[in-house]
Amino acid sequence: MKAILIAGAFSLLGTLIGTRFAISVLTKKGYGQLIRDDGPTSHHTKRGTPTMGGLVIIIAVVLGYFIAKLATQTGPSASALLLLFLFVGLGAIGFLDDYIKIAKDRSLGLRSKAKMVGQVIIGLIFAFLAIGWHDDTGRTPITHAISFTRDFNGWKLPTALLIVWVLLMIAGTSNGVNLTDGLDGLATGASVMVFGAFVLINIWQSNQNCSTHPGIKCYEVRDPRDLAVVAAGLTGACFGFLWWNASPAKIFMGDTGSLSLGGAMAGFALMTRTELLLVVIGGLFVAITASVILQVGYFKISGGKRIFRMAPLQHHFELLGWEEITIVVRFWIISGLCVATGLGIFYAEWVSGV
Repeated sequence: MKAILIAGAFSLLGTLIGTRFAISVLTKKGYGQLIRDDGPTSHHTKRGTPTMGGLVIIIAVVLGYFIAKLATQTGPSASALLLLFLFVGLGAIGFLDDYIKIAKDRSLGLRSKAKMVGQVIIGLIFAFLAIGWHDDTGRTPITHAISFTRDFNGWKLPTALLIVWVLLMIAGTSNGVNLTDGLDGLATGASVMVFGAFVLINIWQSNQNCSTHPGIKCYEVRDPRDLAVVAAGLTGACFGFLWWNASPAKIFMGDTGSLSLGGAMAGFALMTRTELLLVVIGGLFVAITASVILQVGYFKISGGKRIFRMAPLQHHFELLGWEEITIVVRFWIISGLCVATGLGIFYAEWVSGV
């Protein structure tokens, strides 16, 4: 528990203090956000706001984790290292995307194919290592089974399909957070809640782990306590960043932050055996992603008609006349309800023993 508190505290301080410094540096270099001309006109006032703030989140989380390891004199686990690799790797792709937007004055950044290739490479390395890194008991960070609150019996996938499943989860969550990051503080605040949920899930799984508390209801999860340390770091870092990212935002996380945070969510779901439960816990991200899929699909099959005034969903409400802060707070409430529901389902499964 000491490591969890240290990682959370240092990561929070890292972004709370580090983001202020980053705003100053990025402003001097002119690394400001480009705004799409086809977006809500109210967003034009945000042009030039410093971006790439996700870099501060990444540094704060990594430093917070290793400071916690040094303070408690414990070594890093395989699961935590793999999760940090996924987190930092996808953040690097996002950083390239953000840098190209600024350096080449191109609002779309990396070409979609290049971004996809980068995500696939990081995802493949993560998947191969996660299914082949055995501990003394033969457990690996992720298994071949599909999971909800724990692995489903009889739902094991062959290795090829498992890798495809991992890639789909990583792509889905990273792009889901990316789509949500369209209003000041929206994605950051929702991420705080999701990672906070994984802190609780990992602590619970550690206290009821099969390696220390064998029994019918125990969890076959590798390194849950160390995963809780990473989750605490992410929760603290996002919370500290929110101080500067809340409306009116002084800095944006950019793709550097959104891709890395989304990838971390997928990593946690895979390693805690809560893959399908993530659909509930991250319900806000799912709804916003679904709005884009529905909008594009309906536009194509209907010959140009739209379901929403604009997608992603948050921009639809902007065009209806809602204030940005109203949308953000109400979406935070929805995210909180989704997280609470997910945690309730997780605990209910334990109580029922089903």
